Amino acid sequence: QVQLVESGGGSAQAGGSLRLSCTTSKHTMSGLCMGWLRQAPGKEREQVASINSDGSTMYAEFAKGRSTISRDNSKGTLYLEMNSLKSEDTAMYYCAAGWAFGDLPCDFGYWGQGTQVTVSP
Repeated sequence: QVQLVESGGGSAQAGGSLRLSCTTSKHTMSGLCMGWLRQAPGKEREQVASINSDGSTMYAEFAKGRSTISRDNSKGTLYLEMNSLKSEDTAMYYCAAGWAFGDLPCDFGYWGQGTQVTVSP
């Protein structure tokens, strides 16, 4: 069982920055693909960014250019840095992990409890 614990959420002003962290076992992290997804009230969950075990990354269009996903397997930690925050970035942010096969996207089978991000104008 893979446990994921997010931290770093909170309140920020538009134009500001946040750094989210997700910790898991460093013994299992290296083989996992991982990602950040978010869900705003009344909206469907959407992927923000993902990172494979080889370090390759993918970003949603809204996240490109102002977000960076990274991982430190030695610390068992996944990060998401978001800059130029907008009010529409307000959402619950979830860390997720799973496995990727070939060129297929990460199949997220494990989820954290989420951390709330609130961006005020």
